[in-house]
Amino acid sequence: MKRFAVLGLVAGTLMQAGPVVAETSPRPQARPMQVASIAVPRPAVRPDIAAAPLVEPVAAKDAGFQRWIRDFRGRALAKGISGATFDRAFRGVQFNSYVIEKDRNQSEFTKQIWDYLDSAASPTRVENGKKAMREHGRTLNAIEKHYGVDAEVVAAVWGLESAYGEFRGDIPTIEALATLAYDGRRGKFFEAQLIDALKILQSGDTTPRKMTGSWAGAMGHTQFIPTSYHAFAVDFTGDGRRDIWSDNPADALASTAAYLAKSGWVKGQPWGVEVTLPRGFNYQMADRKILKSPAQWGQLGVKGLDGRNVPNYGQASILLPAGSQGAAFMIFKNFAVIERYNKADAYVIGVGHLSDRIKGGPPIQASWPRGYAPLSFNQKKEMQRRLKRKGFLDDKIDGIIGPNTINAIRAFQISKGVTPDGYASQDLLKLLKSR
Repeated sequence: MKRFAVLGLVAGTLMQAGPVVAETSPRPQARPMQVASIAVPRPAVRPDIAAAPLVEPVAAKDAGFQRWIRDFRGRALAKGISGATFDRAFRGVQFNSYVIEKDRNQSEFTKQIWDYLDSAASPTRVENGKKAMREHGRTLNAIEKHYGVDAEVVAAVWGLESAYGEFRGDIPTIEALATLAYDGRRGKFFEAQLIDALKILQSGDTTPRKMTGSWAGAMGHTQFIPTSYHAFAVDFTGDGRRDIWSDNPADALASTAAYLAKSGWVKGQPWGVEVTLPRGFNYQMADRKILKSPAQWGQLGVKGLDGRNVPNYGQASILLPAGSQGAAFMIFKNFAVIERYNKADAYVIGVGHLSDRIKGGPPIQASWPRGYAPLSFNQKKEMQRRLKRKGFLDDKIDGIIGPNTINAIRAFQISKGVTPDGYASQDLLKLLKSR
C-alpha cells in the first residue's frame, strides 16, 4: 500500500526460488510532507495504534461485523453498487483477526537507509530485475514507448512492491478492507476504499476470488489500492479488463507507468545522481527548497563521481539521507514523481538506485555510517521535546522526523557550532542533553 506514513522499514527476507533467491518487498516508512493531490495506493500508518486492544473474542467480533455488513450494504447501494455485486462480493466474508493484528502491530521504524538499500538493491533483487527485463522486455519497452517512463524504473517499482510478482498477497481484498472499515480507526478511509473495490468488481475487471492482495488492501503486482486503481489503472493488453492481478503483469506494469506519467514524469531525466561535496560545503544548502542547475551546483563544488559537472538534466536540489556522514545525491523532478507513489526518501532512492543497477550501473560509491545506533521512537520524541524546550521547534511532538524537525535540528546545530546537516542522531541527542 502506498502513502504518507507507510509501513515500517524492514529489510526484505530471502526465500529460495530455484537457482535465484527471491526477496520480499522492503517497506520503508515515509517522512511526512504536504499531502499530494494525487491518490496514492498505500494507506498511512495510524498514530493511535495502541488504542482499543484486541480483547473481544473473534466470534463476538464477527457477529458485530456481520451486523456492520448489513448496515454497510445500504450505504454501498446508495453509492451505486448493485445488490447482486454486493452479495457476490461479501459471500463468505468474515472478520479477519489477522488483518487487525497486522494493523495494530506495525513495526516501529528502526532500520537505517543503508540497511534498506542493502535489501532494495541487493544482488538478488538486481539479478531478478535483469531477469525480469529479459523475460518481459518486449512488454516493458512497449510501455516505455507509450508512456515515456523508463522500463527499468517500472521494473524497479515492481521489484520493490512484490519482488517481481512473487509476493502479491493472498488476502481477499473485500474481507481485508471490510475488516479495517468495521474496526473503526480511519474507518471512513477504508470504507471509501471498499466502495471503490466493489466498483472494480462491478465493472467486471476481476472477480471476488481473484481480488486478493495485502492485509491493508493493496493489490496486484505493483500494489495499488482501489482509489489509485480507478485513477491510473489501464488495459494495456486490450482484453477489456484492467487486470493487475493476472500472472501476466502487463496491465499492472502499464498502470504503474501511467501513474508516474500522469504525475509528471520527465522523459530522459534521472531520478538523481550520486555526487561529491566540496570540503567546507554549507550543509544548509542541502534543502529540497533550494534549486539550482547542475552547472550552478558545480560552481559551488558539487560534482559528479567523475569529478565533472553533472549533465544539465534540469533544476536540482541536494539530498543527504544520512546527513554529512553518508552518500549525497543531486535529485531532479523525477525524484518527486516517484514520491507520488511512496513519500519515503528511502523508497524513492531504492526505486531509483535499483533501476540504475538493473541498467548496469554501479553500487552507491560513498560509505555509510554503519554500526550507528538509530534513535528509537521514544528517543525521537525526547529529541523533539528538548528542541522545543530550547526554542528551536514549534511543532507537535510525534516522533516523526519531518521538515520542521530537520530545520529545528539545523538551527540547534548552528547554535552549537557543529555541522548543520539536520540529521537526527544519538550524538545530537547527547548534545541536546548537555548543558
